[in-house]
Amino acid sequence: MALDGVTLAYLVNELAPLLSGARIDKISQPEKEEIHLQLRLQQGSKRLLLSTSATSPRFHLTQENKKNPPSPPMFCMILRKHLEGGKIVGLQQKELERVVTFEVQNYNDRGDLVTLHLHLEIMGKHSNLILVDPTTSTILDGLKRYSHATSRYREVLPGRTYLAPPSQGKQPPLEDEEQWRQALYEEDLDRPITSLLLARFAGISPELAREIVVQAGLNIESLLHHCGDIDVSRLFQAYRRLCNPEGVLEIQPCLYYNHAPQTSPVAFSFVPFQQYQELRKETTPTLNDAITSFYQSKSSNNTLESKRGSLRKIVQEQRAHFSKKLKLYDEAMTSATSSLAYQKWGELLTANLHRIPLGVAEVTVEDYYDPSLSSVLIPLNPHISAIDNAQRYYKLYNKAKATLLKTKPLKEAALEEVNYLDSLRVSLDQAFTLSELDEIHVELVSQGYVAGKHLKKDNLKPKKGRPNTKSKAKTKVKAPKEAVHPRVYRSSQGRTIFVGKNNIQNDWLSLRKGKPNDLWLHVKQIPGSHVLVPLEDGEDFPDDATLEEAAALAIYYSQSRGSSQVAVDYTHVKQLKKPNSAKPGMVIYDQNWTLYLTPKPEVLEQLLAREEEL
Repeated sequence: MALDGVTLAYLVNELAPLLSGARIDKISQPEKEEIHLQLRLQQGSKRLLLSTSATSPRFHLTQENKKNPPSPPMFCMILRKHLEGGKIVGLQQKELERVVTFEVQNYNDRGDLVTLHLHLEIMGKHSNLILVDPTTSTILDGLKRYSHATSRYREVLPGRTYLAPPSQGKQPPLEDEEQWRQALYEEDLDRPITSLLLARFAGISPELAREIVVQAGLNIESLLHHCGDIDVSRLFQAYRRLCNPEGVLEIQPCLYYNHAPQTSPVAFSFVPFQQYQELRKETTPTLNDAITSFYQSKSSNNTLESKRGSLRKIVQEQRAHFSKKLKLYDEAMTSATSSLAYQKWGELLTANLHRIPLGVAEVTVEDYYDPSLSSVLIPLNPHISAIDNAQRYYKLYNKAKATLLKTKPLKEAALEEVNYLDSLRVSLDQAFTLSELDEIHVELVSQGYVAGKHLKKDNLKPKKGRPNTKSKAKTKVKAPKEAVHPRVYRSSQGRTIFVGKNNIQNDWLSLRKGKPNDLWLHVKQIPGSHVLVPLEDGEDFPDDATLEEAAALAIYYSQSRGSSQVAVDYTHVKQLKKPNSAKPGMVIYDQNWTLYLTPKPEVLEQLLAREEEL
């Protein structure tokens, strides 16, 4: 949900008593569009965050202490000069507009007590934080400076006169139903009610407009001209109940989550919203808590997705690189395979030298390799003898044979790279935290994928002499020094199930954590996580329910997620072997069983809900 004017008013009402009299001890600017005020109150120290980010402009108290740049930006120094040591004496919002004004009293350079206004304008990409001397309406500075070249309406530059953002011409909160109806009916009656509410009344966001319609018992797609008098009256009652911060509404702040595991809040509200009744709801003690949790989670997700995107780009570039190589090797081997027939032509020519006159362009001979002695037409170079033509075909055959011998290990190496990069893509898609992405980054570095640069071409070439059929060596991934934290689930029968989050964890689970008789599972020939079920001494297999649930997790954390009748191999850890120079997460096994499974959504949902901390 957006931090609209109505929600902002409830937040101002909540924080104004707390912030009144707060002393500003320290000001910092950890990010380009974010200011932190360290406050000293009777209840202790608090940190106030002011953000003008285009995607999440806001203000709220926070406990997040971000790292500051080596030297403070100019705007931060201006704020320190005028506001540090000062006291917040007021917090105001005018008529549900998305502008919040912090009134700060402090002593100026001459020792006079003055009042300054810090205006936080919450307007999407045009959001700004502007310090103003209210006695002259002079701008002391703005976080985002711009001139008339950017805005014809106003300039935000030191020394210019401060102008509030232009009015949108919307109605302030109305208590009288007739006035409210009159304002509503001034718009086109063929428009959806939600659109009319947005157009006519201040402080309303699309989410709040939908909630007014829902709480009035109407469909969110309803048009105004389809509504009767009672419907419009219910609309007004819902509007007055929700959009009257000065009224008697007792707020009940909420956060809303999807039912899937590892989710962040997808919305917040100052009272329970009926439009979110399908989501999982969590109440919070204060509206500030709800807003803080929502935006901190959103910020973390943005950071997470940014890092995931950069790592995914590296993986995609590398995969495209090796896929191109694989295609070239396939084409070379296909061409060379077809050229192996030249050996047969050379032998047939050698057997028929006495029948081939000089100067002919082709000859038909019997194929003594064919039991039916069929005829074979062989093209010839008329300018050379029959024996030279035979030698020419032998040379072409030997060249094709050498190409196959040389290209086969290159193709295998390229295919190994493609399969490995596919496993990295699965790990990236299923990473939920920055630490999980950091582990994947370490793995990428260890394998030579640095800053998206391709591996040296020579790495895929066999050494001179005997063909190198072994996988090329790479930097060995050492066992993690820090504690490894795979996913841990509890089966319906109370059994523990471990799931690796990435290839490094997969190796750790399969080669270090697992005991010889523990059960190991993996989707057959598909990139995915290693799954481990610890067994008791003398126990060969877990119960059937645990086995199926472990297989369901192997499918869920693989490229086959959502597929039907997926083949899952399972065997004991003692059957696993890791070839020399094998990629992280790669193991081989000879003896195994295979289970074909279509995970049941309800069983999987219950299983995922039983995730535990290691």
